[in-house]
Amino acid sequence: MGKSHHPRKRHKLVAHHQDRQEQPLIPGLPDHVAELCLSRLHPSLLYSICRSWRRFIYSPLFLPFPSLYTLFSSSNNEIQLLSFDPMTSKWEPVPPPPSPLRLLVHHPSFISRNLPVQSISVSGNLVLLAATAPNFNPALSRPLIFSPLSRSWRLGPPMATPRRWCAVGASGPTIYVASGIGFHFSTDVARSLERWDLEDDEMKGARWKKMRQLKDGRFSRDAIDAVGWRRKLCMVNVAKQGSVYDVENDRWEDMPEGMVAGWRGPVAAMDEEVLYAVDEVKGVLTRYDQDTTDWEEIMESERLIGARQMAAAAGRLCVVCGNGEILVVDVVVVPPRFWVVESPPALEPLAVHVLPRMSRADFS
Repeated sequence: MGKSHHPRKRHKLVAHHQDRQEQPLIPGLPDHVAELCLSRLHPSLLYSICRSWRRFIYSPLFLPFPSLYTLFSSSNNEIQLLSFDPMTSKWEPVPPPPSPLRLLVHHPSFISRNLPVQSISVSGNLVLLAATAPNFNPALSRPLIFSPLSRSWRLGPPMATPRRWCAVGASGPTIYVASGIGFHFSTDVARSLERWDLEDDEMKGARWKKMRQLKDGRFSRDAIDAVGWRRKLCMVNVAKQGSVYDVENDRWEDMPEGMVAGWRGPVAAMDEEVLYAVDEVKGVLTRYDQDTTDWEEIMESERLIGARQMAAAAGRLCVVCGNGEILVVDVVVVPPRFWVVESPPALEPLAVHVLPRMSRADFS
């Protein structure tokens, strides 16, 4: 047992704790009124003022502000999920899943590239969908879902065919997995498309539903994003072959030539409304114009050369660059403003996502 505090010291600690708890957020106002006033301000303004306001922005009473979540790999194939808090500018480990992730990211036969770990953000959750096990089989038989607000993991319904090297994406709360390779190559799997609504209650029989097949298996050997955009899923493979899936009508369409032509690297959609792309060779950021089917140049930076993955949310693009940097671009301002978020030492970023900040009930 540890040593107890001296009675006088213990009394001071209790008094200090009570004072901290009873101190009003805004002197002269009831807390419920002060909370309404403070909720209208940006959290960065509140964080810099006082400790009670800092606690408030991490409480359930304050709308969760966006934070950066990143999947990292280490040299020993360890996968870590960390959250970068923009208020504190610090990385915080995310609670690990109930069972350790045994995923293969690095292998001597693929020394020049990482084996993909495919993840998406849906309805404020991070969902792991596909990866490679150490025996080169699919590593995940069912989705693994992390909720930042509850700091907890849960499992989604089993997939009919666990797979890797596939197309994964989301439209609204619905997750889609297309093509890929199961335990063995299969034409049926290579042409398949399945969907699952994340908001379905598993107790009511939540399950994956088969949708209209692709016309061929052109996406079966590429781990790509199916980018949700205006109730459609847009996907382009390494061979620059594109296809569009209409989620409302369960129909596959040809991708416009202009859209395919500008798909030269990672692509992300802001609020599923505006498409942004990075030319990984030239380091040019572009925005898609649906009316002209052309891509408008937004900015150019050497830092964007070799870009590997990108997420879009809250008016900002977060890009995993070729040199391992994470570049954040504010596309609301003109010209765009950008800055670098430093990765933790000895960790390589695989994918970035923008999700609500994690709950921190013990923040002080």
